[in-house]
Amino acid sequence: MQTLLLWLALAQASWDRDALAKAPATVAAEGFDAEGLKAVYYDGLPWKGKPTRVFAWIGLPTSDAKAPGMVLIHGGGGTAFADWVKLWTGRGYAAIAMDLCGCVPRKAKNGWERQDQGGPPGWGGFDQIDGEEHDQWTWHAVADAILGHSLLRSLPGVDADRIGVTGISWGGYLTCIAAALDSRFKFAAPVYGCGFLGDDSTWADTTFPKMGKEKSEKWLALWDPSRYLKQATMPFLWVNGTNDFAYPLDSYQKSYRLPQTDRTLAIRVRMAHAHGGPGEKPEEIHAFAQAIFREGVPLARISAQGVDGDEAWATVTSKSPIVRAELVFTKDAGKWQKRTWETAPAMIRGTRVSAAVPEGTRVFYLNLIDERSLVVSSEHVERP
Repeated sequence: MQTLLLWLALAQASWDRDALAKAPATVAAEGFDAEGLKAVYYDGLPWKGKPTRVFAWIGLPTSDAKAPGMVLIHGGGGTAFADWVKLWTGRGYAAIAMDLCGCVPRKAKNGWERQDQGGPPGWGGFDQIDGEEHDQWTWHAVADAILGHSLLRSLPGVDADRIGVTGISWGGYLTCIAAALDSRFKFAAPVYGCGFLGDDSTWADTTFPKMGKEKSEKWLALWDPSRYLKQATMPFLWVNGTNDFAYPLDSYQKSYRLPQTDRTLAIRVRMAHAHGGPGEKPEEIHAFAQAIFREGVPLARISAQGVDGDEAWATVTSKSPIVRAELVFTKDAGKWQKRTWETAPAMIRGTRVSAAVPEGTRVFYLNLIDERSLVVSSEHVERP
């Protein structure tokens, strides 16, 4: 037992980062068409001793200048989405979106069509934990995302020094690990997804108990983002909602505190959980990228926060004027997903934002909204 506990304390999965930093070979993916995009298969890593390939959409903006780029990582039930790539090419970015479950973006009876050289199916790979580390879903999905980055940065017209990554739900989970392993990314924006899944998540009370203690601890030791996030070196933008069904705010906070880098939070009240609009289109991500890559107007920055008696406060600097601020709070305890959140106006005085915390409040934070309607949040504070 002591040997097992020591292994669990020290365990991390291993990837050959030098190999992943090389652009994979590609072939055209016949039978797929999206205006302005290229459909390809690129070489993945062997699965159960057999070669794999990964489907991807690639989009390049029409410009003579080298463009910044985005790596787009889909979440559960998703695939490589052409519209997501087009969203970023329309903004003047190069972009790649890849399928990370061995599928192609063509509907089948039970989801997306499997391809004959696909890697392990998702999501989470909980049922794969008894297999070889290199045959499990998270290992392949992270590797394939980094290989997609290597491919994108190798293309003519792409500025390899200006590439960010964003992912939705399970894609946000993968973003946490991929960004920690791949320091070439200049920023990371996980949407919903985070670590500490064994502490609190939609799987904490369902999947892990069914796996049993030994298997669940092994999965968490190998594949939970909390094992890797401290290695991250780039700025992070963390986007979530107050009531996310899968990745609640307690685990989210523990995750975003791990990287010793600049972090910005955008926590909207009851933000919906989905691909498409909610997960793909938060304008905070676009503004974050523009500020880093194109000298755009950055999001507001909270330099300090605290509580004086019953007053919550934050010190804020912002090149885009803060036009509204609010206290977001709940008087509920229990499961984060089921808590009722309320808002109350906060006062803006120069660089200080403050609000009275109502009696009986259990958790609260401040949201700052600038003239572009972009949200920046303080860290939430819990009270007994």
